[in-house]
Amino acid sequence: MSERSEGVTASVGVPPVIDLNADLGEGFGRWQLTDDEALLSVVTSANVACGFHAGDPATMRRVCELAAERGVVIGAQVSYRDLAGFGRRAMDVPPDELAAEITYQIGALEVFARAAGARVGYVKPHGALYNRCVHDEEQARAVVDGIRAAGGGLPVLGLPGSRLHEAAARAQLPVTGEAFADRAYTPEGTLVPRREPGAVIHDPDEVVKRALGMARDQAVTARDGRRVAVPARSLCLHGDTPGAADLARRVRSELTAAGVHVRSFV
Repeated sequence: MSERSEGVTASVGVPPVIDLNADLGEGFGRWQLTDDEALLSVVTSANVACGFHAGDPATMRRVCELAAERGVVIGAQVSYRDLAGFGRRAMDVPPDELAAEITYQIGALEVFARAAGARVGYVKPHGALYNRCVHDEEQARAVVDGIRAAGGGLPVLGLPGSRLHEAAARAQLPVTGEAFADRAYTPEGTLVPRREPGAVIHDPDEVVKRALGMARDQAVTARDGRRVAVPARSLCLHGDTPGAADLARRVRSELTAAGVHVRSFV
């Protein structure tokens, strides 16, 4: 199936394939949040912070070099300009300004990716921008306009069925569906907001169980107990979770043992 689709429909007798992505480079100066080196030994795609919610030039360069050395695809994790709030605060940014800021972030990361002998392979919004683009058509269009201005027809990684994916598809950009094993889902297939109790799943056994279900069955149990379709080709492992690297290793090991092929969607 083409990667332009939201996810992957498993055929009878064909092993499922899943990408493992993580948010990396989420530090600033001497402050380090993610264990980039450890996670880059596990994931197949790296969502690199581009300086607006986290990240700085030295961090971006270092993560790009490590990713290139290990054959991990580099993705631009673009955000609202919100270092103080880690990109998780709701903001109202005019569409033309947001589009320019998206282009700016991709361009900055592309310089470091090229210096490392690689390229930016895709784009994924972060935090509040990610969630806003699930429902907000105007902001989604602005993100897509920014991606197009950066050139190259970069694939867009995001929530299946989102306004962002709709806008990207209209602009003839490839789209790839993403799922979150450590986040609770609503019956509508969207993420439970972080401010609500139980939004983040901390039990490693439950995270692994959900990851296997998402990869093999393209489904997850929502918070009301109903099964919800999650047509995803990529599975996000949050890098800022305590013990993230060990959990990521376990998830990948369990997926491989279950016959799931782990490789990037790019």
